[in-house]
Amino acid sequence: MRAFITGITGFAGGFLAEHLMSCGDDVSGCSRRGEWPDWAGDDLHGVKPTAWDVGENASDEIRSAVTDFAPDCIYHLAALSVPSDCGGTEPTERALEVNVRGTERVLDLAASLPRPPRVVFVSTSHVYGKGTKERPYFDERTPPGPQRAYGKTKLMAEEAVRRAVVKRGLDAVIARAFQHTGPRQEPRLMLPEWAQQAARPANDHIQIKHPDTWVDLTDVRDVVRAYRLLAQRGESGESYNVGSGVARLARDIAGMLVKLAGPSKKLIEPQPRPPEKFDPIADIRRLQAATGWQPGIALETTIRDTLEYWRR
Repeated sequence: MRAFITGITGFAGGFLAEHLMSCGDDVSGCSRRGEWPDWAGDDLHGVKPTAWDVGENASDEIRSAVTDFAPDCIYHLAALSVPSDCGGTEPTERALEVNVRGTERVLDLAASLPRPPRVVFVSTSHVYGKGTKERPYFDERTPPGPQRAYGKTKLMAEEAVRRAVVKRGLDAVIARAFQHTGPRQEPRLMLPEWAQQAARPANDHIQIKHPDTWVDLTDVRDVVRAYRLLAQRGESGESYNVGSGVARLARDIAGMLVKLAGPSKKLIEPQPRPPEKFDPIADIRRLQAATGWQPGIALETTIRDTLEYWRR
């Protein structure tokens, strides 16, 4: 398979590139700067990304690069993917330009190729809104109800994908990724923020902000396996939840990190405590039925690998 990845130099994009190459796929891609971060190894440096900010129209260079590469699949990961970067309840203009109109640009590019490829669009569980204690699990038939800007932009992008399938005959599937993590993720997000604190030798504590939040947390290396399987076996026009399917309490995840970090570390919770919160938990039966995918990396392994990354 010939795979082109938008956002290839990002957290998930790098792991996806590594996984695809390990499967024997030919890989190319683009990113905003067209440069690999410091963490990229020799294998990734063998893939030269083309510079393309999807918040802007595709240049002749990017069109030529994709046309010449002739991908079988475009994995569209490029986005403003840290929710706080997208605004509060309503999206910023930049979030609309990148996450919505950027997706439309990628779809237009795919449709313009002599042999249009399959598109795997990476969306998010944030399109669902919040769960409740009585209804923590969400399947793909659950009506979307995003409450924040990030989820709203991703839902609008999903709608653009479905329009392209229905009106233009494009072959595309939607992967609704639930929270995923691992080494190389930036420390503005939950586990790497904690791991960075734990990795500092002079720091004797790990401070968490929302200990009573229930989350669905999956290793990024498992998630990118699901993306490739959906490229092979997903049904065009359909959406698929990608998550662990397990509800975990943030406090318990942090407690596992404390044990791995050593006896000198202690957990500090906010006082007074924020109220209990329920992020969506994935019902992954549709994904499993279509692909046979199962998460294979234990959470303890994910935490250990993330901690070791920050220690290095």
